[in-house]
Amino acid sequence: MSSSSSCEEPIVLDPTHAAFAPEARPADLGPTHFIGIGGAGMSVLAEMLNAEGVAVDGSDRERSSKTDRLQALGIRVEFGQRPENVAGARTVVYSSAIKPDNPEIVEAQAAGAHIVHRSDILALLMNGKRAVTVAGAHGKTTTSSMLSHILVSLGADPSYAIGGAIQGPDGTTLDGGHAGKGSVLVAEADESDGSFAKYHPAIAIITNAEADHLDHYGDEAHYRAAFVNHAGHACEHVLVCADDPDALAVVAALPAEVKARTVLYGTAPADQLVGDEDMRASVDVSMLKAYVHIDSERESAGSGLESFTLHLPAALTGGADIDQPVALRVPGIHNARNAAAAITAAVLLGEDADAAAEAAGTFLGAARRFQIRGTVKQVTVVDDYAHHPTEIAALLDAARRRYPDSTIRVIFQPHLFSRTKFFAKQFAEALAKADDVIVTGIFPAREKQADFPDINASTIVEAAAGLKNADQGQWIQPVEDMRLAAGMMAMRAHHGDVVFTVGAGDVTEMGRVLLAALEAHRESCE
Repeated sequence: MSSSSSCEEPIVLDPTHAAFAPEARPADLGPTHFIGIGGAGMSVLAEMLNAEGVAVDGSDRERSSKTDRLQALGIRVEFGQRPENVAGARTVVYSSAIKPDNPEIVEAQAAGAHIVHRSDILALLMNGKRAVTVAGAHGKTTTSSMLSHILVSLGADPSYAIGGAIQGPDGTTLDGGHAGKGSVLVAEADESDGSFAKYHPAIAIITNAEADHLDHYGDEAHYRAAFVNHAGHACEHVLVCADDPDALAVVAALPAEVKARTVLYGTAPADQLVGDEDMRASVDVSMLKAYVHIDSERESAGSGLESFTLHLPAALTGGADIDQPVALRVPGIHNARNAAAAITAAVLLGEDADAAAEAAGTFLGAARRFQIRGTVKQVTVVDDYAHHPTEIAALLDAARRRYPDSTIRVIFQPHLFSRTKFFAKQFAEALAKADDVIVTGIFPAREKQADFPDINASTIVEAAAGLKNADQGQWIQPVEDMRLAAGMMAMRAHHGDVVFTVGAGDVTEMGRVLLAALEAHRESCE
């Protein structure tokens, strides 16, 4: 194959361009190659296509648990990205992390292969299914995982594509992708690159619409408009969290015909919706078909369960009003909201409310969402994916409810230099909910330190100045090296403390480092 044409015509990768018609099916793809097949979102799609009978292979930079799983399924994975890897592929799939000069992209274009974004594959898998998408700055993975868990528990055998794994019983981890025989497909709808505009689900859940990914959207107005567009594609219902003022602003901007099929859920009754008076006036509160009533903190705090009542009115159930008790094993009011969306969606799909609530009560969480890694010397180590200030605040609020008498310690790895720059003050305010914090070096992902020379762990620490009283002492410090941070935290943790590793990067690896350090420290003291 010759790739000379790449010199004449620059390659443009546009993740918002739809590659397939609504009538297209996976069988139309032909041999399909994934660039970066070991990525969380890519591996799930590769596995689903493989289950559909598509000839799938892929490449990645290095071996991982994801590539091991794919190879065990008979999917060929090459390590290193080279032009010859795409030989024979009719369709080549890329993610937003792949650049136009990638050698496999260049060769695929020269060979005339159909080059499509991973969102195109997800949209293709939705064709012919009753799809439910979950979008939002926070809560996507947990809500989509919980809905999938509910449907699996009720025997619906849904397909699902989730950008992470699910915590299974006895410490097992269930993969985030499954090609079921049922009629429903549950999908996490990533808004980061605008590609969720391609999806046309039956039900669209919007957990919140707090501005993020401004490196792509430019400003809040364009970010919010993308959610308005996404909601408009849902043909049956749109479920929106009324506790989030930004999500309410999305509802206010919806066309009348979309508002007419919108269901709001939240912790307050209709006459107490959040947002300013003008916003409330623009949202027809008669649309509030479901809301969560959270039990008092006294009842949930320290109990190991997050208990609340979900009110489902007759307009939603098609029968009588239902006041459904729910008791979750995942803590936090934010998870009560996530459960409200998942259970309501299950009811809209035809499932029994009581059975759906019971199934939600057995959900242990998505992987890396309040995931307990172990306990040594009565110090509990918990890992969480939170990487936005709002997520961190919700995590630490949940930690206080689950461990009301414990000292809460955090090792936080910021994700992206740009996000750290934009939200340094908000990160500091959220982390102030903990008792002891170490901020480590930033996980760069797709960015380069050279483009942000003044942004580092100290950026957040400096923004935290004055947030706590002097008599509380030094509660936050920068330590660039994660392993050093883990060792330091293990040395100062005491019986009954809870240590969280927090962030979307490789800070998750510090859980086992902490446990080993705690064990070594215990042995040295005996």
